[in-house]
Amino acid sequence: MALQEQTLELEIGPVFVRRSVGEGEPGDLDAPPLFLHSIPTSCDDWLAALERCGGIAPDLPGFGRTSKAGHLDYTPAGHAEFVGVLLDAIGVDRVAVVGHGWGAAAGLAFAQRHPERVTRVVLLNPLPLFAGFQWGRIGRVLRSPVLRELAIGALTRRGMGRLLRSGSSSEGAWSEDEVRTIWQAFDPGTQRAVVRMFQWASPEALAAAGADLGTLSMPALVIWGERDPWLPARFADAYAARLGDAVLERRPDAGHWPWRDDPGVIERIAAFLG
Repeated sequence: MALQEQTLELEIGPVFVRRSVGEGEPGDLDAPPLFLHSIPTSCDDWLAALERCGGIAPDLPGFGRTSKAGHLDYTPAGHAEFVGVLLDAIGVDRVAVVGHGWGAAAGLAFAQRHPERVTRVVLLNPLPLFAGFQWGRIGRVLRSPVLRELAIGALTRRGMGRLLRSGSSSEGAWSEDEVRTIWQAFDPGTQRAVVRMFQWASPEALAAAGADLGTLSMPALVIWGERDPWLPARFADAYAARLGDAVLERRPDAGHWPWRDDPGVIERIAAFLG
C-alpha cells in the first residue's frame, strides 16, 4: 500500500503525518486506523502496520518531525487534544485508535473525551492508567528532579540502542539505522517532552487519567508482550476487565514493542480492524 508523507502547519507548529493512499484499503474507510506511537520513537514505528492496514500515523508533539515547542502540553490529555485538532485539520471524523505505550494513553484520553469519534480501540502494551502501578528504576529516575537531567545528559547513541533492545525479545528488532534515526531526533525538545511526561505521571495522575475507561463500549483488542521490562503484564487483565467490550491476547515471547518480536501481531490488528 502506498504511503504519503506530509507536514501540516497547525497552530502548534509543523506536524508530520504519514497516510495510506490508494484503493483497496482494509478496514472501515469511514473510520481509518489512527496509529499513535510511544516514547522515544515516532510514527516510523508504524510503517509495516500502515502498509498492511492503511490509516494515519502522526509524529506526536515533542517527537520526530512534529513541533517540540516549550509551551505545549505533553500529557496524554494534551496529546488527545492534538489528536482532535489533527483529525479536524485533515477532515477525518471517526477513527479506530491503535496505540502503543504512551500513545495508547493518548488514544484512550481521546476516546474518553470523544467516544463518538472512536469506533474501535487496539492497545499494545499501554501505559497503565490504574491505581497500583509503580514505576521501575528508569521511571523513578525520570521522575526525579535531580537524577533525570544527569541520566538524559549521560545518554549516548549506544545507550539508546541498548535501551531499545532491552525492551525487545528478538535479535534484530532494532537496526543500527533505526537507532541512529531515533537518536538524531532525541534532541533537547524531545528530551524536554519526555521529562514533562514523566513529571506528570504520578500514580495518582495515571489512575485519574483512566477514571472513565469503564464508560467505553466500543470493541477493544488488548495485546500485551509479556517480556516487557517496564510495564507489568498483570495490567493486561486490568484493561480487559475495565473496557466494556475487550479481547485480551498475551504474547509470551514478545516484549514492549510486541509487533517487532512477533510479526503476527500486525496480522491480528488487521483482522480486528476488519
